[in-house]
Amino acid sequence: MPFQLLYQHVGYSAINMQLREATISDIRQIQIVRHSVKENTLSNPERVTDADCEEFLTKRGKGWVCEIDGLIVGFAIADLKDNNIWALFLRPEFEGRGFGHQLHELMLDWYFGTGKENVWLGTLPNTRAEKFYRKKGWKETGLHGDKEIEFEMTRADWLEKKHEVYY
Repeated sequence: MPFQLLYQHVGYSAINMQLREATISDIRQIQIVRHSVKENTLSNPERVTDADCEEFLTKRGKGWVCEIDGLIVGFAIADLKDNNIWALFLRPEFEGRGFGHQLHELMLDWYFGTGKENVWLGTLPNTRAEKFYRKKGWKETGLHGDKEIEFEMTRADWLEKKHEVYY
């Protein structure tokens, strides 16, 4: 079920934004968003294929998109098989408006609602993503591969963080 709202942010006019579950027909726009980012870029853009996206959306987990007037401006995908966040990306011109926060919250509510107790992700150091995840309460647990910081969120930490935000 899509979540729609009239979104207004300081310095921006009101826009009609919709959060909804991603579908296979969204993959083309998801790939455009993924390739538009300025940080955490893919060294080989062909490394993440449309077939990979379809597998993560339909077999391994679930995804969501943030859409404005039919244009996907961000997406998030959680992977139940490997207990990780496979993707959370926004078009650069839509960063800093709260869309990433809303995708993050929707994704983690769903993920922990499946009964999972922890989730991890990797991101490059010294990026907006690193700052975002730290602010959201993710805990650094070491390195993922050679270059990425590995973060973890437990169900208990997520519920506590949500409680801080809403109460």
